[in-house]
Formats: sequence, structure tokens, C-alpha cells
Amino acid sequence: MADITFRKEDFIKEDERYKVEVEQGIGKGVDLIVERENENGEYEVIQAEIIRSPDERVFVAWSEPFNGRVVSDEYKKL
Repeated sequence: MADITFRKEDFIKEDERYKVEVEQGIGKGVDLIVERENENGEYEVIQAEIIRSPDERVFVAWSEPFNGRVVSDEYKKL
């Protein structure tokens, strides 16, 4: 799986949080890592909520919109 990037502008407000849909095709059981872009343009890992809807859509939820990306740990092989 390639990195999935998103921008602040992609988020929509839902109740007290913001969420952004990430592209479909993310397999079940895949460990996803959410990274937020900081002011230096570097990425830092955050513990954002990952939501999978009944129709298999995947969302990242957070208290505020941010520029970031979703990466997978599928590259790790034993």
C-alpha cells in the first residue's frame, strides 16, 4: 500500500471532531499508522482514531484538521 496523504481542507466536521476519508482498498487486519506534518515539514506519528464504516469506507478522526498521511506497516517482514 502506498502512503495516503490528505490536507487540512479535506476534513469535515462531525460533532466535536473532524474526519477525513482515506481511499478504499485498505485491507482488513492491516496496521495503519497516522502521521501529522509539523511546521518543519517533517512527519510525527500520532494516535488518531481510525474508523471503518459498515460499507468498508475508512476515516481518520481527530480534534482538529491537519496535513498528514496514513502509512501501513505491511513493509515489515519477519
